[in-house]
Amino acid sequence: MIEVTIEETTFTANLHADRAPKSVAAVLDFLPLESELMHVRWSGIATWINIDEIDLPDVPRENHTVYPSRGDLLLYPGYRNEQEILLPCGPTCFKSPAGELAGNHFATIHASAEELKLVEEATLREGVKDVVIREIEE
Repeated sequence: MIEVTIEETTFTANLHADRAPKSVAAVLDFLPLESELMHVRWSGIATWINIDEIDLPDVPRENHTVYPSRGDLLLYPGYRNEQEILLPCGPTCFKSPAGELAGNHFATIHASAEELKLVEEATLREGVKDVVIREIEE
């Protein structure tokens, strides 16, 4: 299980080691992560974390999707664009200037639609938010 803290709000998320084992292993290897959560530019109602500075291992496509559900955390290892973690907060089609992207669904956040909408709206209106992701005991 992981914990995602955005400013003063903390969510937990279940990891999907059975469906995305290499993605989960890669993420756990670089945690804890202290970074910035930004509003997406191309994908819809979502936020993202740039992780280009992290030296990821080769991560294959696994449990990947272009159309994630609200709260699905996707790892995008940078096949055609910068490396990132995507956090959809509503209707999302994962894409970039390079076109549609398929990210690996490695975890799902426990949050209501309203809570995620507030996160997305805050990044849209106010800008970048501090985010910390860490592994926690279940």
